[in-house]
Amino acid sequence: MYDFPFELDDFQKQACDYINDGKSVVVCAPTGAGKTVIAQHAVHKALEFKKRIFYTTPLKALSNQKYYDFVEKYGADKVGLLTGDTSVNRDAQIVIMTTEVFRNMLYGTNFGAVADNLKDVRYVVLDEVHYMNDEQRGTVWEESIIYCPTNVQIIALSATVANAAELTDWINTVHSETVLINTDFRPVPLKFFYYDSSQPDKLLPLFTPSGQLNKKIKPEKHAWGKHAKNKQKSPARNVVRNLAAQDMLPAIYFTFSRKKCDEQMEKCATLGLVSPIEQAKIRQFVDEYIAENPHLYANKHIEFLLQGVASHHAGLLPAWKILVERLFQQGLIKVVFATETLAAGINMPARSTVISSISKRTDSGHRKLTASEFLQMSGRAGRRGMDEIGYVTVVGSPFESPVEVAELVLSDANPLESRFSPSYSMVLNLLQRFSLDEAKELILKSFGYFSVGSRLGPILKQYEFNENQKSQLDFVCQFGLSDVEFLNYDKLRHLYVQNRTTFKKICRQEKAKNRPLSDDVLAFANQNKAMLDKLHAFPCDTCNRYKKHSKNIELLNRFNVRQIKLKKEIERQRDIYWNKFLAHRSVLYEFGYLQEDYPTSFGVSTSQIRSENELFLAQIVFSNVLDELSPAQLAAVICAVTTEDLRVDIPFLPVSQTVRKTLNLIRNIRRKLEKVQNRFYVEAPCYINPYFSSLIELWVDGADWETIVDQVDSGEGDIVRAFKRTVDVLRQFTSIDNVPESLVFTARDAVQKIMRDPVDVD
Repeated sequence: MYDFPFELDDFQKQACDYINDGKSVVVCAPTGAGKTVIAQHAVHKALEFKKRIFYTTPLKALSNQKYYDFVEKYGADKVGLLTGDTSVNRDAQIVIMTTEVFRNMLYGTNFGAVADNLKDVRYVVLDEVHYMNDEQRGTVWEESIIYCPTNVQIIALSATVANAAELTDWINTVHSETVLINTDFRPVPLKFFYYDSSQPDKLLPLFTPSGQLNKKIKPEKHAWGKHAKNKQKSPARNVVRNLAAQDMLPAIYFTFSRKKCDEQMEKCATLGLVSPIEQAKIRQFVDEYIAENPHLYANKHIEFLLQGVASHHAGLLPAWKILVERLFQQGLIKVVFATETLAAGINMPARSTVISSISKRTDSGHRKLTASEFLQMSGRAGRRGMDEIGYVTVVGSPFESPVEVAELVLSDANPLESRFSPSYSMVLNLLQRFSLDEAKELILKSFGYFSVGSRLGPILKQYEFNENQKSQLDFVCQFGLSDVEFLNYDKLRHLYVQNRTTFKKICRQEKAKNRPLSDDVLAFANQNKAMLDKLHAFPCDTCNRYKKHSKNIELLNRFNVRQIKLKKEIERQRDIYWNKFLAHRSVLYEFGYLQEDYPTSFGVSTSQIRSENELFLAQIVFSNVLDELSPAQLAAVICAVTTEDLRVDIPFLPVSQTVRKTLNLIRNIRRKLEKVQNRFYVEAPCYINPYFSSLIELWVDGADWETIVDQVDSGEGDIVRAFKRTVDVLRQFTSIDNVPESLVFTARDAVQKIMRDPVDVD
């Protein structure tokens, strides 16, 4: 065991011992419990034995933060950094990277051969492994674990999840011997409070000492009519004032709207949260930082920093968010108003967290926070070694009762759910290295397939319930007739009734016309009489349980129909991943990217692409519609096809004529691709959103940042993110096969012109 300047907790010692024994570990512990110490132990082991260790995180911001922390601790010569747009000392003993980069290394694309990439690598740390739950990127973690060589020990660090044992069993199955260290231990315990707007001068404990909901808390009332305008719209100022009065700062105030983050910051700026000495320190720090980042000189939020408050969300420039984080870490910012993205592991320790609501708006409407989301945010409270208790305050809302808040606080974490989803790139990469049967074997190693039993639980339960109901429908005929014989009688009976009705109708018609019955009609009557005699021969004809037997068979048939449907759904769910793989494979065959289950030349190129829809991007490149574009025009086009659909429609500036014509050609490509995708039920987005295209065109042509920002009413952070996503794809053009040389040079030129302040600041 390596000497740390503090006594390790039991779960930390246990994990380190297992690592020493050569085992992989899953460490599942609350936010702030000290999981990073376990990763540091593995780092020391790697350095001692002159081996290498990869440290992966879900976000570039986290990777950057870990890089600076590790450089300070171990020295710049021993630490490297690999993200989508940064490569520093990639052959170092300790390499920090995003999980996507690690996955790409395992595929052997863009980074060279797998054997070279993982040479001398003894450990890989998968930090924040609960990101497997992420809708868009969860697949990356599963792929990384499946394809990671078995001689590399996995150290998976996760926040609290309900099915940690299931995750561990899966890694144990697909990788190597893996041990679970699961703890609910928090070094700094949490105390929960509730802000009740009817009692604005205090924060009420959520629970009594005996653990019951505090009866002094009153549910928030809806404000209707003329009183609605007078009711305080945002209680943030009162909440922060109470926190300051009770020495519960610094705090992270979580809210789910960027606009509200900024508004609440402004409302709290006059509370006098910092002393004159602290204000002078903030001013000095900000002046020095802005000297290094002059593009922040005119930032309108500077005045709020000087008052000890700040906002932190995706609409802000990356450099500004770094400034806020550093000031907060030094205790100079007292309250940060942040969206939930800040809960994703960034090192911003606070004494308190405030959660503005236990529901949030999503693309599909409002929904309550999950237990895991609440745990992530509340878990940011309490600084180890500084606070004896962390404080969590939930702000009352008329849309959720105090009882619902208490239930959420007491809820256990949610289970991890697989987000595994085959893509065109995955299909091509697997078929480039394995046969179709071997690829199927790998697909069936996914956590989603492994956990199919739990996912199918409700369906299987319904299937079992129906079977039990069927068993209770067994009808014993007193005359020993089988259901088949009964149904023969039933069919004959219905036919007789139908024929009798027909004969009576004919008789009435013939009588009305004063005509005798024809020989055919009489023959029909005799046949019907013979049918009646046959019916009388059945014991069912006089049985008093006939209706019960008939009803029983009808119910049995209904259950059989339901069971057939459920069985099909069970089979579909069990094979869902492999069926998706085959669907993507069919589309690739349709466009000539596969032959005899091996990628063609263009298929190999497509396997090297990383995007939302690799085939769409490949079709654009290989259609030659980009070949004659200038760097600015190319950037504008790629920006349009890499920008996701926005939640709200925002006006955008018209693009140049050449860009507009190129996008029209790309729309034709999209139509053809979507037609084939729909035929094979493949859901892969094909974006063409020119929201930021005119901006990046101006930027590449040399416009300054102020000009860009003034063009649209959009957050600077959103613009930077769109530009960086464009850069990521343009960089791929310079490294994948079969891209025309002229396009490579144009892409390289465009990247160089895009990556200047403030876009190039991480």
